[in-house]
Amino acid sequence: MTMVAAAAAAATTAGSVSPLNTVSSSGLSKLSSLLFLPSSCSPSTPSYPSLSLHHWNPFLPVTSRRPVNLPIRIEASSVADAETPVDTEEESAPSTKPKVGKAALPLKRDRKRSKRFLEIQKLRESKKEYDVLTAVSLLKQMARTRFVESVEAHFRLNIDPKYNDQQLRATVNLPKGTGQTVKVAVLAQGEKVDEAKQAGADIVGGEDLIEQIKGGFMEFDKLIASPDMMPKVASLGKLLGPRGLMPNPKAGTVTADIPQAIQEFKKGKVEYRVDKTGIVHLPFGKADFPDEDLIVNLIAAVRSVETNKPSGAKGVYWKSAHICSSMGPSIKLNIKEMLDYKSPAAA
Repeated sequence: MTMVAAAAAAATTAGSVSPLNTVSSSGLSKLSSLLFLPSSCSPSTPSYPSLSLHHWNPFLPVTSRRPVNLPIRIEASSVADAETPVDTEEESAPSTKPKVGKAALPLKRDRKRSKRFLEIQKLRESKKEYDVLTAVSLLKQMARTRFVESVEAHFRLNIDPKYNDQQLRATVNLPKGTGQTVKVAVLAQGEKVDEAKQAGADIVGGEDLIEQIKGGFMEFDKLIASPDMMPKVASLGKLLGPRGLMPNPKAGTVTADIPQAIQEFKKGKVEYRVDKTGIVHLPFGKADFPDEDLIVNLIAAVRSVETNKPSGAKGVYWKSAHICSSMGPSIKLNIKEMLDYKSPAAA
C-alpha cells in the first residue's frame, strides 16, 4: 500500500467522527492551507503526501494521526545503551585529591611568594595597627635578605591629585640620612660652575651637559639647575620628566644657592610626591640603622607630609600608614599614635 493509499484509508476510517465531513467545499481550500496541503496536491506527486503525513492534523482523532503502516526505526545502539547500566556517580564525582604546598594557601597572592616571605610575614598580624616603636622593631626582624634592605614609608592620603589644589610635592631633610650615596649633577654657567665643583657636585656642565643628556646620558640621581639655565633645560622635559629628574623649584632642584642644595641632597634630602591613587612613597633609611635613627627619620617624614597638606584636602587627611623593608611585608601603623609621637629625648 502506498503512502497516499494509507492516508486515504486513515481518513475513511475516521470519517464518522471527523468534523471534516461537515465542512463545505468552499471551506476545504481554507483548511488545506491550514494543513499545509497545496492546491495542486495529487496522488501522483510523491512528495506532498509525505508532507501532509508529517504535520499535525487537529481534525483527525488520536488513533488516526499516525499512519499505521509507517515503519518505526529503532537504533541498535540505543537498545544496547538502555540495557547497559551507567554508573553516573563515579563519572560525576569530583576529584578529592587534597592540595599541598603553596596551592593549599587560601590567598592567591601568597601562592606566588617565596618561602622566606611566607615565613617572616607570620611575625606580624596583617590587620593589626602597631605603634611606632613596635613597628620599627618588627621591620628590622623581617629584613633577612643577604643585602642591606632599604626601609620605606607609604602614606595613603585623602586627596585626589587630578585637582590642582590637592596635589602634593615637597622635600624632607632626613636627620639621619638615607644611607645611600647620591650622585648630583649641576647645570650652571659662569661663576656657578666653580661654586658647584667646590661644593662637591659629581657632574657639572652647561650646554655641553644638556647635549649629553639628549644623547642618553643619565648617570646621576639628582639634577640641580640655576634659574638662568631653565630656558635651555626646558627642551629636556620629555626625557627627564618621566624619570623624575626634571629640575623643579618645589623639589628644591632649581635654586640660586647651588652649594646649599648640593649639601642637602648629599646629606639625605628626599623628594616625594603623591601618585595618582593618593599615596606617598618615600625611603627613610636602611635596615641596618639603629631603631632610634629610623624613628627620627620616620617622624621627620610624617611631619613634612602633615605640614605640606594641600589646601584642597577635605575631611580626614590620613587614611592609612605602613612601613616595610624593600623585600618584606608591610606593617600597619596606628595613625593617632604616629601623629602624637614624641621621642624619649624630647619628653
